[in-house]
Amino acid sequence: MDTERHPFEPFLPEGARMLFLGSFPPQPHRWCMPFYYPNWINDFWRIMGLIHFADKDHFCIPAEKRFDEALIRRFCASEGLAFYDTACEVRRLRDNASDAFLEVVTPTDLPALLARIPLCRTLVTTGQKATEVIASTFGCPVPPVGGCIDLAIPVGSSVMPSASSVMPGPDRASLRFWRMPSTSRAYPLPLEKKADAYRQLF
Repeated sequence: MDTERHPFEPFLPEGARMLFLGSFPPQPHRWCMPFYYPNWINDFWRIMGLIHFADKDHFCIPAEKRFDEALIRRFCASEGLAFYDTACEVRRLRDNASDAFLEVVTPTDLPALLARIPLCRTLVTTGQKATEVIASTFGCPVPPVGGCIDLAIPVGSSVMPSASSVMPGPDRASLRFWRMPSTSRAYPLPLEKKADAYRQLF
């Protein structure tokens, strides 16, 4: 069965303070823009609009059923929000966008990624699959949905750490790891309740 490589470069603006990690982008035919959370029926950018502008459609171009990629990029750069995913290569076990049928072939080298954004102190996963990859990679507990734990991880190494990585040390970055509800509409929580959960990050 064929594998897919990640279609996007990491979005790592200078001075990024918060890194959002999903699992993997949906198939290209589901995109309305070539950027993170590209599916028109995914509510990530509506949640950001509610939190930051009190308008769920702030980043939307409703007549075209697409998000305003240029506006989103400017907003994320100005707010220090970075984006990538916990897998850089996957195998789809079914022909759909569900995380439940994604097999992670090559996980992202997160310590090396974080070394490129040294001011980042907040790690955010936006769904169950991404959270499981983080917990497996760093040997840390899984936070409750909407909750967080403190985590210290090795910086600049491509070696996958053991459970001891949750202990502080001079060669490790101290991070707060948040597990947020999925922004997919398949996740059974109203948009406003999801926005309330994400608002805690900011």
